[in-house]
Amino acid sequence: MGFVRDAMMANLIGASYLSDAFFVAFKLPNFFRRIFAEGAFNAAFVPSFASLLTAEGRDAARHFASEVLSVLIWVLLLLNALFILFMPWLMPLFAPGFAESPQKFSLTVELSRICFPYILFISLVSLMGGVLNSLNRFAAPASAPILLNLCMVLGMVFLTRYTDTPAHALAISVFIAGIVQCGWLIAACIREDMLPTLLRPRLTPKVKTMLLLMAPAALGSGVMQINLLVDVMIASHIPGAVSYLYYADRIVELPIGMIGVAVGTALLPMLSKLLREGKRELAITQMNRALEMVLLFGIPATLALMVIPGLITQVVYERGAFSIADRIATQGALFAFALGLPAFLSVKVFAPVFYAHHDTKTPLKIAMVCVAVNLAFNLILMGPLRHVGMALATSIASWVNLTLMLLILTRRGQFQLHAVTKERLAKMLLSAALMALAIAAAQRALLMYAPHGHSAQIAFGLVMIVALGGLVYAVMLLVLKTVEISEIRQMLTRRKNDPPSEAVAED
Repeated sequence: MGFVRDAMMANLIGASYLSDAFFVAFKLPNFFRRIFAEGAFNAAFVPSFASLLTAEGRDAARHFASEVLSVLIWVLLLLNALFILFMPWLMPLFAPGFAESPQKFSLTVELSRICFPYILFISLVSLMGGVLNSLNRFAAPASAPILLNLCMVLGMVFLTRYTDTPAHALAISVFIAGIVQCGWLIAACIREDMLPTLLRPRLTPKVKTMLLLMAPAALGSGVMQINLLVDVMIASHIPGAVSYLYYADRIVELPIGMIGVAVGTALLPMLSKLLREGKRELAITQMNRALEMVLLFGIPATLALMVIPGLITQVVYERGAFSIADRIATQGALFAFALGLPAFLSVKVFAPVFYAHHDTKTPLKIAMVCVAVNLAFNLILMGPLRHVGMALATSIASWVNLTLMLLILTRRGQFQLHAVTKERLAKMLLSAALMALAIAAAQRALLMYAPHGHSAQIAFGLVMIVALGGLVYAVMLLVLKTVEISEIRQMLTRRKNDPPSEAVAED
């Protein structure tokens, strides 16, 4: 659904002043959502809620969730009021380059005021999602983004004829999507009899403890988002760069969202439970298995995005208002982002380890280093490489982030890379390298056969190349005995109430 949405947006608004304005407007609530709602909030709320659920039962946990909701909703209302009121004065902080174009600046302010209330609804979705995840109910929170994509698709189809610009239709559909997603999670919580209720807002000891954990995590868990915001601030000075970075980032977000976020979401409550029960070795084993899972899919995705970025960009985006020049500019950013994909994915495994140990200060310190690294490389690389340099700086910062996390966790004895994991990762790299050679040869053949082919021919060729790459990779995994089919099936289909097996520690 995300690809359908982005392909339609590329067709409708391309890489123009409309797309630049909407993407900045859409990034503002998403920036705060990913740092405060999904990042810091989940890092502080889920372990606290899960501990109460285990120690004191469902009623105590639900009451705690209600206390948090009652404080959170007033904070969000105040935040919304301030941002909507002062948006013209705040916008130069987020997109300073837009001030050079009064038309783009005023449109961005207008669209931001429409989009920003989305953070109110999506933060409530995050709270209810944390409740459901702690109960091992993952389907409803995981499917909520589909509703966002669906609302935006329907907005482009039905609202554009009634609004001043297509960008206005997109902004309105984002606002509507927040309400729809919130209603979806409310219904899911009601089914589990765990819907938080509004109480008189009070900073109870439990809420204070959670807020103290949340404050440093607000930066620590959002390092990638802070780096992307820095990219936007600098890219706002280059026409079209905001859009090129957005379109490239959206393709890289597919494996991150489907694999990294999914594994990280399931891992946090699992690690919190294992550590409370004193099963440290089993927790480390689960981290090794999670790392294998994300890189099993992440390594071939990385090489594919680096080998055929132009073909992917052409098939997904190049139509309507999205030109060949836009495709060439976007594919360079996609290649640069792909260099950091293994780090982006692996951080989703290791960040929950800190939060499961109730340590939110260390990720904050790491984040501060990474933001400085990203800013420095942005300034160094944007001259010779323009927007591609900004994407490359984000990837470099992500590798620094992963390296520091690994060094600290290993030194503390909270993680150890098992010998079997090292062996499997080496075999994955070899299998993916052979896959990369196969798809490179297939792309060369496609371009020779249809150098100026119609979009349908190129799209069919891409599907065949992806199928070939997947087949080569899967065969090599089986030949090298990297992973057994039964093991993948077990990881993907384990029932939601099944605990991690003790026997896994002996693997």
